[in-house]
Amino acid sequence: MSTVDTVNGPVALEAIGRTLTHEHIFTKNPEIEEGWPDPEWEGEDAMVAKAVDTLDELKTLGIETIIDLTVPGLGRSIPRIQRVAAATAVNIVVATGYYTFNALPTFFQTHGPGLMVDMDDPMPAMFIRDLTTGIGDTGVKAVMIKVATDEPGLTPGVERVMGAAATAHLETGATITTHTHAREFRGRDQQEFFRSRGVPLEHVLIGHSGDSTDLDYLRELMDNGSTLGMDRFGMVSMRSDSERVDTVVRLVELGYAEKLTLSHDAGVFSINTPPSFRRRESPDWNHAHISRDILPQLRERGVSDADIDQMMITNAARILVGAR
Repeated sequence: MSTVDTVNGPVALEAIGRTLTHEHIFTKNPEIEEGWPDPEWEGEDAMVAKAVDTLDELKTLGIETIIDLTVPGLGRSIPRIQRVAAATAVNIVVATGYYTFNALPTFFQTHGPGLMVDMDDPMPAMFIRDLTTGIGDTGVKAVMIKVATDEPGLTPGVERVMGAAATAHLETGATITTHTHAREFRGRDQQEFFRSRGVPLEHVLIGHSGDSTDLDYLRELMDNGSTLGMDRFGMVSMRSDSERVDTVVRLVELGYAEKLTLSHDAGVFSINTPPSFRRRESPDWNHAHISRDILPQLRERGVSDADIDQMMITNAARILVGAR
């Protein structure tokens, strides 16, 4: 695979460059916001302009690509992201999947084998269409498949999403990238599930692994084949940056640079954790934090530029290619 599908179309793999592998631009909830507008949403044009400014700053800091993992369940709007992508030189890659910690919307509870609308499960075909034809009528193709397993674990709804993700991976080769609850070791559950569905674990990126400092757990996941997302730098409510840096340093020293990616899980706007909350609780939780603050700390601790390029360029390119 010599190209990667971005919002603006295919880009040569070698031009993907330094990449933030788990980010969001806008996290929204249209049903809530239509009736009860969020006072911190500054309007469509203003927020698109703010997103463009954010990405333009990343470009000056050496970031060439971000992977926006805002999927259905988080208010994905590809037309809005197209407006941002058209005005910035940073590549934006988007994902398919469904984001839930537990139950699915009523549509999925009524459509499927043995349900009220008795039919094949529509979810795998939805994911596959996003990856192969495009999302809606936008022509924009998803590249990754996003799933989530949080504290409730493998609920029936979550298992259904993960099963659809496994089917879509086996059909398309797209990498599956995950949200996990590190304290409950949900990465293990995800690996066991995907292994049982025939998904090679080297094509599963276990997200939010930097929330854990348990090196035995993290090494187990990598030794099983998966890449880890050390992807919440700045989110100090879950783990301090000093602990996150220490974990990355230790794992690089142990020879695992080829199995790590770096990112923030940050956003320009999120209705779930609005800007005022982020400024108060995690003031460094933004898309420029790794470039400005974390990479210097890693270098001071002995992580080489070659290791940084491995994590942010080589590994990122590998997960974008997947098994295709």
